[in-house]
Amino acid sequence: MNIGNAIYKTFTNEAIISSITSTVFIIFLGFYLRKRGTFGENFGKVLTKVVLTVAIAALAFNSFMQPIDTKSLHQGMGVLIWGILVYVLLIFVTPLMYPRVKKDKRDVLAILTTFGSTTFFGIPIVGAIYGAEGVIYSSIFNIGYRIFLYSYAYIRMSGLKMEAKNVKKMFLNPVVIATFLGLILWMIQSWAPQVTVPALANGVATGGTVKVAFFRIDQTALWLYKPLQYLANLSSPLAWLAIGCTLGSISMKEAASSKISWYYSFNKVIIVPLLNLVILLILNATGIMTLNYVAIATVVIMMATPTATVAAAYAISYDREALLTSNASLLSTISAVVMMPIWISILGVLHAAGIFK
Repeated sequence: MNIGNAIYKTFTNEAIISSITSTVFIIFLGFYLRKRGTFGENFGKVLTKVVLTVAIAALAFNSFMQPIDTKSLHQGMGVLIWGILVYVLLIFVTPLMYPRVKKDKRDVLAILTTFGSTTFFGIPIVGAIYGAEGVIYSSIFNIGYRIFLYSYAYIRMSGLKMEAKNVKKMFLNPVVIATFLGLILWMIQSWAPQVTVPALANGVATGGTVKVAFFRIDQTALWLYKPLQYLANLSSPLAWLAIGCTLGSISMKEAASSKISWYYSFNKVIIVPLLNLVILLILNATGIMTLNYVAIATVVIMMATPTATVAAAYAISYDREALLTSNASLLSTISAVVMMPIWISILGVLHAAGIFK
């Protein structure tokens, strides 16, 4: 398939186009309602807490209520390995992106460039476009992200040694608990006690029966799966409304005058995901690490996210370029909103052209 046909196929794909327009429209709706005063000053923070503690946790867990096969397990393990290796790589590469910046500021910018808002910004978009498979890969990818965010990033920003409270944050976070629990259940389902139940597809009986692990609640306990699914479905619209609300709460004039913040945003939402895409395509072509379209697309979208909330909180809490961090966070969010549809389109074109399967 030539590139022209691939572009046509991508931009006539209703699922891709509707996912992009849904993201953009709802973000701008949140922005408009905040500017109008419908949403109060703290409304974005409340939405963020709901999304991070409830909706994405439910989304992460329910995504693992899927059959497992050798192919999906292989893809998941590949994403896990890359999700750890890429942060090791970025720890060394990102400081090189700011050679003319003073060391203290360079250290902060390097951390902010390495860690994006993968949970709050990335997972809802991945879930909306690539469904349960994408959420599985994004949840697995985030394991490495959280390990380095709560250890390396904390130590560098605070100047202190790793504290027990951060280890506690790492493992007692609702999304982390849901991810690890779901991942473990997904991986052991073939060895768990099996039950035969009426087969369900999206909660509707198909007329046959299926043999599944007793904890596959999508088949064995619909009364429990459905409430979690309703909560999971809230993650995307609430996250996008909160992003728009946040943008509507901050003055853009001051942030827009910061050249280094624009340069950072370029690195964060263009260079970092591009680096991931190029390396993964090379690894794929050489057979060193073969990941499919959804896995690669998930990684690229996760890395094209704006400043991580936790990383920004570290910078502000420990007085490490707090103003720069705030400006960078705002501009990278705007840049990510603009670039996300472009990245989704590029990935769709590469897939339609047969560059990766």
